[in-house]
Amino acid sequence: MDTLKNKVAVITGGASGIGLASAKLFAAEGAQVVVTGRRAEAVEAAVAQIGPAALGLVGDVADIGHHKAVAQAVRERFGGLDVYMANAGVNTIMPSPEVTEAEYDAQFAVNARGVFFGVQKIEPLLRDGGAILLTGSIASQKALHGHAAYAGSKAALEAFARVWALELKDRGVRVNVLSPGPTDTAILGKLGVGPEQRDAFEAGMAERIPLGRLARPEELARAALFLVSDAGSFITGVNLAVDGGMTML
Repeated sequence: MDTLKNKVAVITGGASGIGLASAKLFAAEGAQVVVTGRRAEAVEAAVAQIGPAALGLVGDVADIGHHKAVAQAVRERFGGLDVYMANAGVNTIMPSPEVTEAEYDAQFAVNARGVFFGVQKIEPLLRDGGAILLTGSIASQKALHGHAAYAGSKAALEAFARVWALELKDRGVRVNVLSPGPTDTAILGKLGVGPEQRDAFEAGMAERIPLGRLARPEELARAALFLVSDAGSFITGVNLAVDGGMTML
């Protein structure tokens, strides 16, 4: 398939979960894909799964120097890019009274600051008619216990997207937000959902999601493809919730 034939796409946090699923789909649709991640072994494994069209870069999106390095690598390897998906993110669930300054700063450094400066450094290389996609969260629209700092950091992305959509309109660059609901990725384990808790967790989520289940990473990837491809050519400045209807309840 060739939805993204001859395109270059950069995906931060592309070594696992939604980022990896998107990278694999974009590559299958003809794109040359650059994925970034913090762990070298995870990035190497992701590149192996994506295929020969993939390039892996290791670094932390909270570090502005990493974004400069990514831009330089893209310039040298491809000359420019067509799609930038700012997908890397972190979340620590805890009640607001327990959030430390360090934890607050860590979430905003990755989820907001990392996105802002990632776009700032890569935007000069983005070809006219390209697309920027920011991975947000339904937490920015739906109040979830223990998500205050995370929700605030993700809400910033909606504001970024709307302003960037106007700033880049004369170049035909579209900017949108993709907001997943609960998704079946490895991040569930990082959030404390162990194997012995999995069935109970899924049952609880099913009661809160009209479609009755967690999303699959591939479903988010297909929504991402829609927003960055010509299929979404008249869509900019929107926040698309891919959540099985959870924000309705």
